[in-house]
Amino acid sequence: MIELSYSEIAAAMAGTLIVAAGETGETLVSGEAQTDSREVQPGQLFFARRGEGTDGHLFAGKAVRAGAALLIVERELGAADLGFADAASPVSQIVVADTTAALGALATLVVHRLRERGALTIVGITGSNGKTTTKNLVAAMAETLGPTVASEKSFNNEVGGPITMLRTTAETETLVAEMGASATGEIARLTAMAQPHIGVVLSVGLAHAGEFGGIEATFRAKSEMVKSLDASGVAVLNRDDPRVVQMAELTPARVLWFGQHPEADVRATDIESSAAGTTFTIHHGDETRAVRFHVLGEHHVMNALAAAAIGLTLGLSLDAVVDVLEAATLAAPGRMQVLGGRDGITIINDAYNASPDSMSAAIRTLAQIKKPAGRTVAVLGAMTELGSLTIEEHLRIGLQVVRLGIGQLVVVGRDARHLHISAINEGSWDGESAFFETQDEAFAYLTETLRADDTVLVKSSNSAGLQALGDRLGEAYV
Repeated sequence: MIELSYSEIAAAMAGTLIVAAGETGETLVSGEAQTDSREVQPGQLFFARRGEGTDGHLFAGKAVRAGAALLIVERELGAADLGFADAASPVSQIVVADTTAALGALATLVVHRLRERGALTIVGITGSNGKTTTKNLVAAMAETLGPTVASEKSFNNEVGGPITMLRTTAETETLVAEMGASATGEIARLTAMAQPHIGVVLSVGLAHAGEFGGIEATFRAKSEMVKSLDASGVAVLNRDDPRVVQMAELTPARVLWFGQHPEADVRATDIESSAAGTTFTIHHGDETRAVRFHVLGEHHVMNALAAAAIGLTLGLSLDAVVDVLEAATLAAPGRMQVLGGRDGITIINDAYNASPDSMSAAIRTLAQIKKPAGRTVAVLGAMTELGSLTIEEHLRIGLQVVRLGIGQLVVVGRDARHLHISAINEGSWDGESAFFETQDEAFAYLTETLRADDTVLVKSSNSAGLQALGDRLGEAYV
């Protein structure tokens, strides 16, 4: 974070400053922000958020003992509240009405100051699928140009977004911010904190459709990204997604298209998938390059194209962009992560998250990379946050598994049972679909029945927890 005084921070979040002994309103702090006391390091700010299951105020004392320089709280905490015997708190505090809102207010102050200096370029990335993969690729490209801050993990909401923004310093040249949403208005709030110079929309799909209230509501929410751009900005849009194409009419920014469509400014042809990754030819203007992209799954080519469009906008040459793409080996942990290897058995752990679009794409990849002597095995769990579409979409994926000729379907968890029912109803399977309520049961079945050269896909929404099963299978077949 840039260096700020306690008084400046309190003013930004409309809070009341209570200074500890030996400090004043002019005391300076530049540490990062944390909402988890376990992550606090000396000199950082601790925001005591109230969650559904806990209250950050209960862990403020732990944050102080870890070295927190300043507490942002919703009620003044005395020494006893913090677990100290002294009469007064050993750390200064700012009392605010809402610590989550205060976190966003501070992020807004810091990013706007850096933006006004003209040295910081902000990239905002949203879409129903592919945000984290694209963010990681863009960050790798930006780092070749200078100091870069990018969202960690999937820090893309009202908490993770500001925490990422508050990692910027006076030396930061590029901020790559993943901006997710589960309701209308959330992306607008994030873009108000960090007004992007480059705004990216990857897709409009069914991820979180249940929370949004349908695909049209998802479209409106994702459109908030391009609406936040001014005439000097660049909107990087998916030319292959009809709903994203409509967003070109909603932004004053210059539009840069990516995709396989002939009209895309950055496009791919000659796409071929294998167990080693994907090869394709990238085109930009009159330039053409062959790319060996080691990230598994043809659907990740679109993420690579989006990242390439951003990298070119940042000033990289096409050769430099290709160098970064070819150096990437993993989209992110739990995303098409190749594990195992013993007896030729390959485990693809793609259970970090799932939507109908990403589930369908992963199953197509599984069918494409089948080894001649082995089977394809799909280990699938529930896709969440689909609302009224839940049953319909699980039934559709079950049909796809059968129609693509996947050799074995293993469905895990009661919420995913419609996948199993759909596969059975589709046709003449005799035991090719198995259902288990627990991961332990599925693991036991798989370790008893997997054969040499089998290729296994493990896929579910994060809340279904199958990433742990994928990791467990990977360890079993090392």
